[in-house]
Amino acid sequence: MDAELLELQRQLEAAQQAKPSVRLSERNVVELVHKLQEHRFFDFDLLHTVTGKEYITPDQLKREMEIEINRSGRVSLIDLADIIGVDLYYIERQAERIIAEDASLMMVHGEIISQSYWDSVAEEINEKLQECSQMSLAEIAGHLHVGSELVISFLEPRLGTLVKGRLEGGQIYTPAYVQRITAMVRGATRGITVPTNLPIVWNSLQQLLQDIDGASGVSVEGTFFQSIFNGLLKEEAVLGSLRAGVQWTPAVFAHAQRECVDSFFSQNSYISYDVLHKLAIPQPKQYLQTRYPDGIPLEAVFVHPSMVDMLEAAVSDAIDQGNWIDCLSVLPSYIVGADASKLLSFCPSLQKAAKSSSAVILGDSCVISNAFIKGIFDKLEKELDTFIFATNQTKNPKTGPISQQQAESKDADNDEGNNANVPEKGKKRRGKTAKGGNFDKDEDAQELVPVKGKKNQRKSKDVGSTGGKKGSDKVKEENSNVPVEWVVEKITSLCPELEEMGDSEELIRQLALHLRPMLLDYYKKRKNTLLSENAERRRRLLDSLQKHLDEAVLDLQMYEKALDLFEDDPSTSAILHKHLLKTMAAPIADKLLHTLDMDNKLKNGVEVIDSPNETLQLSNADRTSMAKSLVGSLSAMAQSLVEALEGKRVDAFMDALRAVAEESGLLVRKLDKRVERSMLHSYRKDLTTQVSSETDSIALLPKVVALLFMQVHNKAIQAPGRAISSLISHLKEKVPHTTFKLLTDYHNATVTLLSLQAAATGAEDEDCLDDRVLTKKEFLEEKMSELKSLTLGSTNSEN
Repeated sequence: MDAELLELQRQLEAAQQAKPSVRLSERNVVELVHKLQEHRFFDFDLLHTVTGKEYITPDQLKREMEIEINRSGRVSLIDLADIIGVDLYYIERQAERIIAEDASLMMVHGEIISQSYWDSVAEEINEKLQECSQMSLAEIAGHLHVGSELVISFLEPRLGTLVKGRLEGGQIYTPAYVQRITAMVRGATRGITVPTNLPIVWNSLQQLLQDIDGASGVSVEGTFFQSIFNGLLKEEAVLGSLRAGVQWTPAVFAHAQRECVDSFFSQNSYISYDVLHKLAIPQPKQYLQTRYPDGIPLEAVFVHPSMVDMLEAAVSDAIDQGNWIDCLSVLPSYIVGADASKLLSFCPSLQKAAKSSSAVILGDSCVISNAFIKGIFDKLEKELDTFIFATNQTKNPKTGPISQQQAESKDADNDEGNNANVPEKGKKRRGKTAKGGNFDKDEDAQELVPVKGKKNQRKSKDVGSTGGKKGSDKVKEENSNVPVEWVVEKITSLCPELEEMGDSEELIRQLALHLRPMLLDYYKKRKNTLLSENAERRRRLLDSLQKHLDEAVLDLQMYEKALDLFEDDPSTSAILHKHLLKTMAAPIADKLLHTLDMDNKLKNGVEVIDSPNETLQLSNADRTSMAKSLVGSLSAMAQSLVEALEGKRVDAFMDALRAVAEESGLLVRKLDKRVERSMLHSYRKDLTTQVSSETDSIALLPKVVALLFMQVHNKAIQAPGRAISSLISHLKEKVPHTTFKLLTDYHNATVTLLSLQAAATGAEDEDCLDDRVLTKKEFLEEKMSELKSLTLGSTNSEN
């Protein structure tokens, strides 16, 4: 077999060395190879080289690529295409096969790199690292023209074997350098005795290294220090606690914290969270709850259960003795407000008292027994009656009746001003039923005739409806009824010991707010009792008012009818209207307003003093004040009544009077024919009696004129002194000439006499004036009988 093989080799060698007799061109060779491929004489592919002059099989291409990879360890696919002379496409296909078959190879950015290459690179890095103690990953990646991630991926498996160093934060350090940095970190952290931020320590170490090694020294990242520190902490080479990865609290400091907290808490039975904050203990409440599970956490302090026992004893004693206690006085100064209130909630005696309503908590810390509150309330009840009356008097200004003495004083002043130097005999007090009046030239002189009329009963009305509409709002208990300020003032005066409390003003106000609903209930009951007592008084008061209106308004209407006769004489008409409003309408308005005001006060539970027999004489300001004190639409109507009283027409007053009476539930009767005849008959009879019995020559004239006016027109009239002349002129065509002449002479003599009497005071020649006055008096006395005779004679003839 071997001989045959050797023979074949010799034949092949001879054939190769023999010179061919026929030469083929390159084109013929290409065509020949192509023909052989078509007839499938080759069971493999042939690849053209880039020159087109050679063929290469895929297996040969693979072997040549492997040879080149093994030779250099790192080769680019582009370089392989140039070296072998094959298109890059075929190189990439074969590269994928090679890498898939050999796990030690990798493709990186168009390069095939073997593990042997990385081993050689690691050896180079180790040699350089031992020289400079530190190398940067960025520097290595730049030198190798690869990414830092790739450098890390091949370096990490070789650290400690081919590369004697430690990789931290993008730097590689030698073991000796790591030991040096470890010693520095260990010393620095062991020297710390207070909580410290580690980055500050690392910055200090970096500065120290730069000072030692100079500008050429190795730069160390903070993460390297932190990594070394974490290793030391895990090995318990340094003792303490690390929070958030950067805040280091050494064990010696934590021990000192615990000792300080334990000492303070054991001595005082409480500790403030501020103390723990000063000791740099974060989350103090959670810290104390963990350390003292039996303690009570409050908002600002942490207390021992013994604090509750002490507070329980003080509160229980105050409740049992019916007293009060400010818990802040027995608690440490750190416990205030909501903390005191929460601490009180743990007291069993207070819980029991709250269920039995035997004590209350005011503010956050003051415990007051109900027995103590009851004592204050009993005292305040006595003060409340006086306060209610005083308050209601303040709300309703004093518009009560004028006393008899005041009325007489005012009347005396008016009489002195209007009837100066008139003989005492002629002075009479003005009143609703004055028997005649003094003649005077002043418009405010006495009224001429008495005011009398037939009494009439008003229609039955519901007493409760007077003084306002039935639909008026219910009286509400507002702050003005029992003001908190008043309660506070009374509590302060009745219990001065309460001012010893911490925030005494606020706590006393809280007590006042607690007592006020009770006082309001008492106020309502007291007011309801007073209202029931006042109901009968109101009924009598309104009955009396109705009777007065029945008489006075009929008299006013009777005198009003005579005013129609003077409509053609505006000046006289105005004087008569004003006189009638002043003398007769004003007393009616005063009586009405005063009574409605009293009724309103009684309805609201205000104490008033009855004064049915006193004469009312109110000023315009008093009337306006009373009108405004009424409620609702009644107040507006009453103010219109006051304005009408100051007006110029009696009929306007009557309209306003009827509106007020209707709103108040009262009745204003109209003067019918039958009643008018009866009143005029009584008026004439009474006036005749006054004329016949009159002895004062001056007072006689107005009565005579009124009687003659009655005889002529069958109407009663009221006129001031200055209107007598107009009335006499009005009678000129109605009475005999002799009577008219006598009236004129008598009137002239009366006016002259009054003028002389007025001028007599301070005159130099008093004797001369006295003679003239005496002469006039004698003349009037002579004419009195004649005037009476003429007047009464004509009256008798008519009868």
